[in-house]
Amino acid sequence: MNPTQSKAVKLARFLMLLSLAVFTQGQPSRAYPRQTPAQTPAPAPQQTPAPRTGRSYESGAPARKPAPPAPQAQSPVTFTDITAQSGVAFRHAASPTSQKYLPETMGGGVALLDYDNDGRLDIFFTNGARLLDPMPKGARPDKTDPRFWNRLYHQKADGSFEDVTERAGLRGDGYSMGVAAADFDGDGFVDLYVTGLGGATLYRNRGDGTFEDVTQKTKTTAPGWSTSAGWFDYDRDGRLDLFVVRYMDWDFERGTLYCGSPQVRAYCHPDNFKGAAPLLFHQKPDGTFEEVSERAGVTDATGKSLGVALADFDNDGLTDIFVANDNARQFLFRNKGDGTFEDVALLAGVGYDENGKSFSGMGVDAADYDNDGFVDVFVTALSNETYPLFRNNGDVTFSYATSTTGVGLVTVPFSGWGARFADFDNDGLRDIFVAQGHVLDTIEKTAGYLTYKQPPLLMRNTGKGFVNVSTSAGLTTALAARGAAFGDIDNDGDTDVVLGQTDGPAVILRNNGTRNHWLGLALVGAKGNRQALGARLTVTDSAGGRQIFDVTSAGSYLSSSDPRIIVGLGNRTGVRAVEVRWPDGQTQTISNPQIDRYVLISEKSGS
Repeated sequence: MNPTQSKAVKLARFLMLLSLAVFTQGQPSRAYPRQTPAQTPAPAPQQTPAPRTGRSYESGAPARKPAPPAPQAQSPVTFTDITAQSGVAFRHAASPTSQKYLPETMGGGVALLDYDNDGRLDIFFTNGARLLDPMPKGARPDKTDPRFWNRLYHQKADGSFEDVTERAGLRGDGYSMGVAAADFDGDGFVDLYVTGLGGATLYRNRGDGTFEDVTQKTKTTAPGWSTSAGWFDYDRDGRLDLFVVRYMDWDFERGTLYCGSPQVRAYCHPDNFKGAAPLLFHQKPDGTFEEVSERAGVTDATGKSLGVALADFDNDGLTDIFVANDNARQFLFRNKGDGTFEDVALLAGVGYDENGKSFSGMGVDAADYDNDGFVDVFVTALSNETYPLFRNNGDVTFSYATSTTGVGLVTVPFSGWGARFADFDNDGLRDIFVAQGHVLDTIEKTAGYLTYKQPPLLMRNTGKGFVNVSTSAGLTTALAARGAAFGDIDNDGDTDVVLGQTDGPAVILRNNGTRNHWLGLALVGAKGNRQALGARLTVTDSAGGRQIFDVTSAGSYLSSSDPRIIVGLGNRTGVRAVEVRWPDGQTQTISNPQIDRYVLISEKSGS
């Protein structure tokens, strides 16, 4: 090689090395550290799997604050919070975790019942259970700690309450949700059906102040996540049957989703999960039940059901079923009288709101608010949706009356759960009471114009629509309310309210009454349906006005109310007649009953 060639080769090698250095600059090194026999390779770093994500409730919240609500009106009736002096010290324990498991925010139910037949209403509360954070696969919620027990409070003669849970045997099991109270076996004592996550329990009242678990014996287990339930005699055989709604196909493994923003984790929207079909249990002559949902035509699994109302919507003498579904089409199961039902919600106009959209149906109640002889429906929903009010047209169709009655303007900023049509001021028109609180405890971080805790809502029926009278009625304390039960706790002729909060104390509201006249009606059936659930009462007052009532303990949200009827009479000084259509279709009439007191009507004696 001559000198000239040698210089050229050296230059080429230099340029090649230079280009290689430029190419490898900033690239990860492929060299391994020198090892000695005592050294072992460093383990590769573990990659944390990305969490499964889903949609949260606030995803659809509008960016701007809605229009201000309608001004409030003056209430003729007021309520007093008597929780402190009542002796009821119940506090719902949701066991909130960083995982934001949905059951934590759904709250507990309430039942008003007279379990010992002393003529005074007692109170039962459902409760949560201990949750681990996170819940290991296969783990179950733990209820052994007394702060998670369901609770039964017995009302004493002086109007105060005592905790009799342990003596009654009603501590419960698992993460409890709702309750339905009725005398299912016709022995004269009111029993309890408690729903929950992972199953439900039927407690038979022994009549001595204690209850026994007869779930397996009666075959009334309800797998999955059961929520509200109601007792009725759908086939008029004299024995009470049981309808149970379920929320979603959900468990802790499937429910571990990250929903919300990177800064704020929130409870997940129900759209992330599949629905679950309702269950219908038919009672046989031997006191056991058979699950007949498919045969009866009520197995639609598209709903995510939270509330149920039982009433005769078409005046044919048969009890129908309305189911409130969360962000899914509502159900209206019409009783065909042959042991089967047909869902007529779409044809009846109650499946969606007036814009054809689904809404967050949670609580529900049914009653004739305009005294035209046909039962109407009210459903609670989330903020910015308004609460749907469906007016019965009398031909198995309904009109969406939310806007025309003023309910829409009143309810747009609120989120409702338990609800009731009741004549709280006894003027002859049924008002609407709603237990309120947003589903998201983080809502104020993402939508500052909305609040998590909200005061209860009382909408007074003026005969021309509804007006908000909550503030002047004394309903000013903001709550995270969920379940609500209604009944005359002090037997003074007006409707009182018991509210359950999620992860908070219960609230008892005493109705302070008005000077209006009233008539209380309690029915005693002759056969297995001793409370006459499903009976229709038609009351004609001294001025010729008529009101109808269907006897039921169902409705609201996760709760069970006193089945006694309170008829508001206003300034009318008497009642001409009370016509009773018993559940089996037989009728009887009571003429000129005395007013401003309770009247017991017995099917057997006709008195």
